[in-house]
Amino acid sequence: MIKALLLLLSALKLGKVLTVAGTMAISVVAYSFVFGWWYAVGFVLLILVHEMGHYIAARQRGLNVGVPTFIPFVGAWIALKEQPMNAETEAYVGFAGPLVGTVGALICYFLARYYDNSLLLALSYAGFFINLFNLIPLSPFDGGRITAVLSPRIWFFGVPMLAAMFLWRPSPMLVLVAIMALPQLTRAFKYDPTLPENAAYYGTSTETKVTYGAYYLALAAFLAVMSYEVHQMLGPAAR
Repeated sequence: MIKALLLLLSALKLGKVLTVAGTMAISVVAYSFVFGWWYAVGFVLLILVHEMGHYIAARQRGLNVGVPTFIPFVGAWIALKEQPMNAETEAYVGFAGPLVGTVGALICYFLARYYDNSLLLALSYAGFFINLFNLIPLSPFDGGRITAVLSPRIWFFGVPMLAAMFLWRPSPMLVLVAIMALPQLTRAFKYDPTLPENAAYYGTSTETKVTYGAYYLALAAFLAVMSYEVHQMLGPAAR
């Protein structure tokens, strides 16, 4: 009986590994048709680093969370099998992805400068930009999860940012994100901080709000500067 249980647990763990590896492989193949094999591999690994930031943070807070799953040209996600009990936990998990993802992009950047490697430099730009993009203060972006600790009404500031992004680089994915954001914006419009359920979920200390707000702005500013600088270093090929 014990052996059977151990085999079942092993199979479940193997299933998780196969889910990550399988969906990553599909994404690499899909991206390779557009960007080439080596860029595709590096790009998917950077997404994995970002998602592992969320995964580790969720586990640190005791949340039951699924392994990263990839969809080509959409990205990846981890499924929270139980939702955070408060906005601070949601912000903590949301912030970890862009933070760890930025570290991954920085590693590519420093390696690119050391070895004078244009591929690594291009990957670092992708890493900086993707993590900056994810900081748009609108749910379901990570930025929406982080800024919710301040107030869900901040999500309305993300609407013109998303619209500007669409005008700059029209994409079906942005349309999908806008559709997903509509129910969240409706919830933010109806948000009443005096309701007991909202006070219980969003009620945090001023120190917590200031801390997350400062971290969010600092990371966004850093990513904006690095995205611009690396974009300039890549030259006309990046435009």
